[in-house]
Amino acid sequence: MTQPVSYKRHRFPPEIIAHAVWLYFRFPLSLRRVEEMLLERGIVVSYETVRRWALKFGPGYARRLKRKRPSRRGIWHLDEVVITIAGQKHWLWRAVDQDGYVLDEIVQTRRDTKAAKRLLKRLLKKQGRPPRWMITDKLGSYAAARCQIIPRTEHRSHKGLNNRAENSHLPLRRREHAMQGFRSPGGLQRFTFVLSAIRNLFVPPCSRRSALATHLHRLNAMAEWKAAAGLIA
Repeated sequence: MTQPVSYKRHRFPPEIIAHAVWLYFRFPLSLRRVEEMLLERGIVVSYETVRRWALKFGPGYARRLKRKRPSRRGIWHLDEVVITIAGQKHWLWRAVDQDGYVLDEIVQTRRDTKAAKRLLKRLLKKQGRPPRWMITDKLGSYAAARCQIIPRTEHRSHKGLNNRAENSHLPLRRREHAMQGFRSPGGLQRFTFVLSAIRNLFVPPCSRRSALATHLHRLNAMAEWKAAAGLIA
């Protein structure tokens, strides 16, 4: 069982801490923008304090959020995007399902078969079963890794089919701009872990939904977020 969130030795109430962390990860806001939004509500807190809250509580919140159960008819959309950190190129490998739900992501310095195999192994370990299809772009490393890790899975390689994975990079790109870049690969890995977990919770599945269904989805997501933050039993 995940340990409950502890707010001991913090002078601000848990509601304010959780709200600040939610603002920072849910929307493309800088730390100073979060500081300003809290000030508008009469809460005087520095952006450095918000940064420390995000580092301390963000991963714990993300681990307590419920994960989507794997499906036997699931589809993996795989893609990688380059992130420049301190002048060096790194690659963020990401896998999303047919609904746009982020399954996993990993920062690596390589863009080859070894890196693709590492992503597939992590996915198999987390999901517990291979997908029905695997959809990627034209990068040959995916085909080579699939033959070694999940040879029975059908592989479709076409740039136009992989828009779902490519679009999943857009929220991170907006955050990268707001944060003026990332400082380290480890910091990027930790940030994406929390960012994707919160986005998975609040963004409705990629399907046609009524306004009422979307509203109910957001209400349920907010209730689950408060439970993960320890604000409700």
